[in-house]
Amino acid sequence: MSPTTQIIRNQWYVAAYGHEVGRELLARTICNEPLVFYRAEDGSAVALADRCIHRRYPLSKSQLVDGDRIVCGYHGFTYDRTGTCVAVPAQQRIPRSARVASYPVVEQDSFIWVWIGDREYADPATIPRAPWLTRDGWTTIRGLETIQGRHALLMDNLMDLSHETYLHGGYIGTPEVADTPITTEVDETAGVVRVSRHIDDAESPPFYASSTGVHGRITRWQDIEFSPPCLYRLHSRVARQGHYPPDGYIPGYDAAADPGAFHVEIVYALTPETAHSVHDFWAVARDFATDDQWVTDYLYANNHIVVMQDVVALNLVEEVLAEEERNGGAYQELSINIDTGALAARRLIAKLAQAEESRT
Repeated sequence: MSPTTQIIRNQWYVAAYGHEVGRELLARTICNEPLVFYRAEDGSAVALADRCIHRRYPLSKSQLVDGDRIVCGYHGFTYDRTGTCVAVPAQQRIPRSARVASYPVVEQDSFIWVWIGDREYADPATIPRAPWLTRDGWTTIRGLETIQGRHALLMDNLMDLSHETYLHGGYIGTPEVADTPITTEVDETAGVVRVSRHIDDAESPPFYASSTGVHGRITRWQDIEFSPPCLYRLHSRVARQGHYPPDGYIPGYDAAADPGAFHVEIVYALTPETAHSVHDFWAVARDFATDDQWVTDYLYANNHIVVMQDVVALNLVEEVLAEEERNGGAYQELSINIDTGALAARRLIAKLAQAEESRT
């Protein structure tokens, strides 16, 4: 059975970084819906359907005029920030059906979140958090790549970090990552999957050795929290070998309680573009060398290489799966212990899909 191409619509998804949305119109497809984003004069973000109701001209190829109104660049249909058409050419009467869809938007933790599904279910309190991305005392790098592969492939990739050893060797991967067993926990109530890998004696990979100055053997902890379908957080910790966090320390939440270690919060937002493509928003926040531009540039360059290695691999896997599906082929997946986190995430996705179907 192939990884699912189903899209869960009644969920919050990251549509953009806050810095991407301004007075210039931004086009982005989310869950098969072409959207246009802009920032209103009061500073709030706006999301509308990116197709004029008249002849489907992209509103993102139009312009903002008279404050917060978009004037279609084809025939001049004009829309306010709610999507209501407020002017049409050559007549005073505006057809009652002349409006485009608007979408709930929340700006939080440097992300612009959008709700594509039924508005009645759009509760901002359910948006998962990534506070390190804007917290004092942390420095963040970020980027975006769109993978020509289904959402489930990126989810599988992030939930099983053993691939670091093979796909990302020379950057963040060392032999100990693949050799170390994981523990997996599922919080059904919160809808969170947690996967942990604690390595007490590992080689320091170049990504950390060069940025922290800790070479040789280290303790390395990877604690994943994934809130399907969108937000993935990897609480990464490195320290000199033999340094262990104090009792009760929760990786990633209180770096001050773990002196002597270096903490990195790696955040991915997985946003379906279409059934066969996914926006990969990635961000890396750190609590060390926060004012060192060389470290910032080094981590950005190396993390971008790692992300692009994933992009190439997942594009290739999607091509293989799509070809097999076109030919009517079916195969039996082989899963092992390292896949328990990904399989748990798939089960939560399936539950979300069932809940959505029951509402229709």
